[in-house]
Amino acid sequence: MIPQKLDEGSDTYGLLHYLYGPGRRDEHTNPHMVAAWDPYIDDPTRSPNMTISDLALLLDAPVFAMRGRKPPLHVYHVAVRNDPDDRILSDEEWAEVAAELMHASGIAEHGDDEACRWVAVRHADDHIHLVATKVREDGRQSNLRQDIVKMQAAARAYEVKFGLRRLKHGDKTAGRWQKSGEQEKAARRGLSEVPRVTLQRAVREAAAGATGDADFFERLATFGLRVTQRIAPDGNLTGYSVALPGDRNVEQTPIWFSGARLAPDLSLPRVRERWSAAVPAPRVSPAEAWQVAEQKVRAAAEGLGAEGLHQGAGDVSALGDLIVVAAAVSPRLVRDQIKHAAREFERASRAPGDRALEGQSRRLYRESAQVLSQSAAAVGRNDAAAALGFLLALVQAVEAARRWHDAQEHRAQAEAAGKAGRLLREAVEATAGAAAAREYRPRTKRTAARPSAGQRTAAAPGERPMTRVVQEAVPEHARAVLAAPAWPSLRARLVEVERAGEDPADVLASVSQWRELSPAESVAEVLTWRLDGWRKQRGTAAADAGTRQSSSGGGTGKSSAPVRKAAGSRSRPPGDEQGKGPRRVR
Repeated sequence: MIPQKLDEGSDTYGLLHYLYGPGRRDEHTNPHMVAAWDPYIDDPTRSPNMTISDLALLLDAPVFAMRGRKPPLHVYHVAVRNDPDDRILSDEEWAEVAAELMHASGIAEHGDDEACRWVAVRHADDHIHLVATKVREDGRQSNLRQDIVKMQAAARAYEVKFGLRRLKHGDKTAGRWQKSGEQEKAARRGLSEVPRVTLQRAVREAAAGATGDADFFERLATFGLRVTQRIAPDGNLTGYSVALPGDRNVEQTPIWFSGARLAPDLSLPRVRERWSAAVPAPRVSPAEAWQVAEQKVRAAAEGLGAEGLHQGAGDVSALGDLIVVAAAVSPRLVRDQIKHAAREFERASRAPGDRALEGQSRRLYRESAQVLSQSAAAVGRNDAAAALGFLLALVQAVEAARRWHDAQEHRAQAEAAGKAGRLLREAVEATAGAAAAREYRPRTKRTAARPSAGQRTAAAPGERPMTRVVQEAVPEHARAVLAAPAWPSLRARLVEVERAGEDPADVLASVSQWRELSPAESVAEVLTWRLDGWRKQRGTAAADAGTRQSSSGGGTGKSSAPVRKAAGSRSRPPGDEQGKGPRRVR
């Protein structure tokens, strides 16, 4: 449960009109009041005797009645939101939360008949809005010092009482919320995410692989971002801001974000921590990049946090950078999973408190990131099998980070590390499935004899009993697989394999033998992930074969010799196929 203080204002009616209205994109459903300073106040949506204007006038009455100078921004606004995975609270439960948070903030303490007036409006399942005027009934103004901190403390108590997701209070490592205005603007422009998130991802990747100020800003420019540097009068660089091309405000000026606005660890001083201690990464051949990085990650995981609290905070920070770099250079087959894991681990990489900037594990993680970053052009072209050992080492490192956060009672960070570890395990199993697909040699199919009278005919593709397939392919795990919650997903994958013309029992046996299954928490889930990797690999191979066939003149009815490219020629960029002039040849 997260109370977030929103912008204060002076238009009570305008705010209430928006909260009770349909929203900017009809996202408000069933707006209604769940609580108020007076339990006998009518709800404008449920009583013909009350309008939104009337409610606004009642809230503003103490402001209009006060003597002397009135506060310029007298409207107090707080949104209280639950996690999407939390259960839906009733109106009565939200009313209890609203009254307690108003008490904690100082707006309306329990038993104070002269307190400020307030209402709680609900127009969605997962959150409410608290609206109050900051002038008390007796004409004085409330003491709102540390109001949001006190409200967060009250919210922690309700997380326990209502069985909600429990957050850790006040470690100042959480990312910023995406505001509704940002989301609406991104939707109007057809963007998949708000510009601030795009900028954050690009800046984090640049910082993770950079070795100094100049390298960092050069990488930002390479990503196509607009960059401005803040220079002090003495000529020293003190900060930076970035903007996304085309992202402008109503005055048509670029919308700039400083590093600190993007994330707590992307301010210039925090970015510079990454190269404060020089890390001379060894020069290795592209073919050895994954293996060298794997060895360093395994060694770092064994000693993560062993030297103390501050050392561990520096270690997990460097591990976060390594996952970001690995996501950028990873094989295409598992790139999406690793990028998702990097986003999930972001919170885990920000441990509260001070960080040690020197240490064995931190240095090894930084060296691994430099090795992969320097070999980015080559390692990204390697097949997934080449990265399998490194991904296994990365899973080990993330699990070590989760255990360290657990020991320090960093609840939010431990949960983030757990989510990242699951995504990386999925990438590992998909990689194993792809490797099995490359080495798979289907058994010779026997010619089916014509069925005699009374003999049962073979099932059509997709109709074969997949229970029997599992019992044949993995007999020692069949009972656990068939009883697992992931069995329907695995069955669907097996049906797709059969419809593609493969023997599902043969394929399942092949992927199950690639790596041991016994340590897995859910064998059915692991086999599902491996079949996903199998299907992606077979689909890629089929597409490559189709491309080669079409380029050899297939479909014209005539055979032709393959066209040999001139030495040093380059392929044209996308969109340059029609009438863009002759190709250049060096």
